[in-house]
Amino acid sequence: MGRIIAIDFGTKRTGIAVTDASKIIATGLATVATHEAIDYLKKYMAKEDVECIVVGEPKRMNNQPAQAAAATEQFIKQLQKHFTNLKIEREDERFTSKMAFQTMIDGGLGKKARQNKELVDTISATIILQSYLERTGH
Repeated sequence: MGRIIAIDFGTKRTGIAVTDASKIIATGLATVATHEAIDYLKKYMAKEDVECIVVGEPKRMNNQPAQAAAATEQFIKQLQKHFTNLKIEREDERFTSKMAFQTMIDGGLGKKARQNKELVDTISATIILQSYLERTGH
């Protein structure tokens, strides 16, 4: 049984989260420059068994694809090209950045720490992964 990785894709930065081996707990892993994301994932997967990648799917309130959807689809195509043996899933990412910011506030992080966009991306990826786990019953 492999881990599940979740990705909060952005044109500049990409947040990454991962489950434990039992697929119970979602934990933030890193935020990397988007142009380095594939290499980062290759290195991680060389050390860890991963069975699925979940990518946050940007949608508008009316359930239509958001403006960022085209870039996300291009990234998913790159993932499919490089990780042919992995299942790649999509998970609605509406409100994840707001939820991440609220998580930081609830966690008692100061204003300075909450301005760390990399931390927001990592937390967003964790929220995407947790949503996926809850939706699929893992």
